[in-house]
Amino acid sequence: MVSMTTPGTRPDDVPTDRARVEEALRLLSGVPVGLDVAVKRLSRGGGVYAWWAAPSIFPDLPAPSNGSVPSLRLLYLGRATSLRGRILRNHLRRSGSSTLRRTLAGLLVSEGYRTTWTDRVVLVSEDEARLTAWMYTHLRLTWAEDAEPATIEAELVRRVHPPLNVHGVDPEHIQAAVVAAKNSYNTSSRPVEPS
Repeated sequence: MVSMTTPGTRPDDVPTDRARVEEALRLLSGVPVGLDVAVKRLSRGGGVYAWWAAPSIFPDLPAPSNGSVPSLRLLYLGRATSLRGRILRNHLRRSGSSTLRRTLAGLLVSEGYRTTWTDRVVLVSEDEARLTAWMYTHLRLTWAEDAEPATIEAELVRRVHPPLNVHGVDPEHIQAAVVAAKNSYNTSSRPVEPS
């Protein structure tokens, strides 16, 4: 865990943003764990997290390998004010509040994920459950606690180029297939027109 200031610490004891980025990179490059393990270990504190998968998952997307398990590649990097809440309540449950889920559904178009319109495009409930099961089967997770994840996320994304991230990624590293998948998902359902 990245140490933060506590009452009584001197400014010299406060890690710089650079030191926090380096520590987060070290932790994110650790051994990714299955989601069944991650959901038991995630803290309620803030931090950054990384999703990993085998190269057979989206093989056409270039992605950096994990430093501890080279057979896994980075897919997505995010931040959260509550790691546990963000992963469990958003990424593993609701497409309406998870960019990762929407992107995955768009990329897995051949799997026939169905959407509907609420106040936005969301997966139908059966396909929300199906996508969650797919994530448990195919994805792994690492995370690094940090009290101010917003101050380091942009630098992390800029340095590691996660292929499913679009915001904060240098233009030359944005994946056209990911943008197309996001657009396809976002236009897959529309509000019902009044008759």
